[in-house]
Amino acid sequence: MKKHLTIVIKLGTSSIVNETTHEPLLSTLSTIVETCITLRHEGHRVILCSSGAIGMALRQMDMERRPKHLPQVQALAAIGQCKLMSMWDQLFMHMRQPVAQILLGRNDIADRTQYLNAQNTFTELLGMGVIPIVNENDTLSVQEIKFGDNDTLSAITAGMVQADYLFLMTDVDCLYDKNPRTNPDAKAIEVVEDVGELAADVSSAGSALGTGGMGTKIVAARLATAAGVTTVITRSSKPGNIWQIVKYAEAQKSAARSMEGSGELPSQEPNLHKTAITNGTSTPRLAEPTLPPLHTRFLPDLHPIRDRYFWLLHGLAPHGTLYIDAGAHNALTNKAGLLPVGVIDVEGSFSQQECVRLSVLPTRTSPLSEGEEVGRALVNYSSAEIKRFKGVRSSQIAEIIGYADSEYVALRESVALFRREMSRPVTPMNENSKRISLGRLSSYVDS
Repeated sequence: MKKHLTIVIKLGTSSIVNETTHEPLLSTLSTIVETCITLRHEGHRVILCSSGAIGMALRQMDMERRPKHLPQVQALAAIGQCKLMSMWDQLFMHMRQPVAQILLGRNDIADRTQYLNAQNTFTELLGMGVIPIVNENDTLSVQEIKFGDNDTLSAITAGMVQADYLFLMTDVDCLYDKNPRTNPDAKAIEVVEDVGELAADVSSAGSALGTGGMGTKIVAARLATAAGVTTVITRSSKPGNIWQIVKYAEAQKSAARSMEGSGELPSQEPNLHKTAITNGTSTPRLAEPTLPPLHTRFLPDLHPIRDRYFWLLHGLAPHGTLYIDAGAHNALTNKAGLLPVGVIDVEGSFSQQECVRLSVLPTRTSPLSEGEEVGRALVNYSSAEIKRFKGVRSSQIAEIIGYADSEYVALRESVALFRREMSRPVTPMNENSKRISLGRLSSYVDS
């Protein structure tokens, strides 16, 4: 591979420490380090998103299980983070690879300036050849502002650095349409093109030490693919598979581009994976390199959400909801701002320049329960002010509330929409294949 890629690797607590003894899984961690060094030697940029601080602290403090009281969890996070970074530093030091610690919280990226500072720090570290090791700042985070799990944090990190790949390492090889432990006929899902149409078993609730499960990985994959990141779920006990999967995926892309250039493959499908499905004799099959280790790969959106729009959608916690009509939604879709005449109702309490949900109602008389969330916005007025001038012309704002900072409730550059139009045909699935592909992401909707 001649292209230099940015690769984010997420490791959960169960991939770092033994669930029972809480001792570090040194063989797995050493292989992760070797894999990162291999990727670095190939010129790729690598970011580790590492859980495990609380698991490390449990062993340090001779505690049998993770406590439920938040201050105790935060105290353990403070203790364990030192041990965790010390362990990573020692492992990478043997390979003379510098690492850096980055602790992120929801509040750290809610402010646009801090978000850009974090983005610039990642850029500088990667440019210096350093491997950033990211974790949530559990010492200061409280339940209301937590990311929820490091799957989501890794997806936001991948979107922030505009990564090429996000690897979500777990205790299974891939996604299955049924639970493989109880269903011998379960089929592995190799390629997912539409997260919304995914039919997979996500009953796994995560380990006793971690906070995530397979469901949180689906949410992270939906978020990351919308940002243009190829997302992969694979087994954490075989971290050497990462390099093979990247090589295979890049070979597929290269073959697709070659066939597109020769006119054999439709130009709107440059990333389609054709090796695991049968789509009739009219559909060409890509040159088949050696099959990679079993994994599930989520293809990225062809029209990814980037930079400020990504920050609006995923860096901010909404404080309320604006219910708008179809005309206002069409105007936003056509790059116009949100005028007060298009606002039907307001829910919640928020101030100027705070984030709110945008929800479209079928008609202006429809109940609020029929609203469909379509995006997020930073508003120019508070909830109390918008309630007073909703549905009127912009020229009446000053008359109603005494001033008018803007004719718009929200400027278009402060609005980000979820929904995406269909960009290419849905790939059919092969019911007889052991590995199956599912349809394309036709519309991205926040979880």
